[in-house]
Amino acid sequence: MIASAMAVLAIPAVARQPGLATAAPMIDPRLADRALAALFRHHRHIWSRDVVAIADFGLPSAIPRFFLVDIVRGTTTALLVAHGKGSDPDHSGMLQGFSDAVGSAATSEGAYLTGDPYDGIHGPSRRLIGLDPGNAHAEERAIVIHSAWYANPDMVAKQGKLGRSDGCFAFGEQDIATVLARLGKGRMLYAGRADG
Repeated sequence: MIASAMAVLAIPAVARQPGLATAAPMIDPRLADRALAALFRHHRHIWSRDVVAIADFGLPSAIPRFFLVDIVRGTTTALLVAHGKGSDPDHSGMLQGFSDAVGSAATSEGAYLTGDPYDGIHGPSRRLIGLDPGNAHAEERAIVIHSAWYANPDMVAKQGKLGRSDGCFAFGEQDIATVLARLGKGRMLYAGRADG
């Protein structure tokens, strides 16, 4: 009981050093607030709270919308990330909606716990565990972090948007090492949009 109470108290202390809002001023405050609430809600699962990732799927895929927030240092790195084809059937470059349905090839919303790294068909990758009702099937759907050629910046130059994944968080081949190193096991990735 004491350890659990200490864990709850540690979250605001970490969040104030210098804080999520200070570290990530480019993230819509409504989405940042939801991410922070998820960090509180899932504190028993998220044992590394120094870095938090927030994916703002209210932004188009042509601009960096995946934010690696170093809460302790007060810095943020913004990267391109692809969304699922089931969330953008017309390939407009904008996510139209979330789904956690098996076979949907859609992006799911909510908090994820970062799991083990592994080498898969896309090279170095990291497993994700869904913590919310909106992403509870993440493991069954094999929703992971991986690299993909269609998430490279040259895709934006060629077609004005990134390609689409099958629901995974797909990054450019030059960014995956940074994402995997900074977003190690036991951290939170929060996916959502400010308007929903």
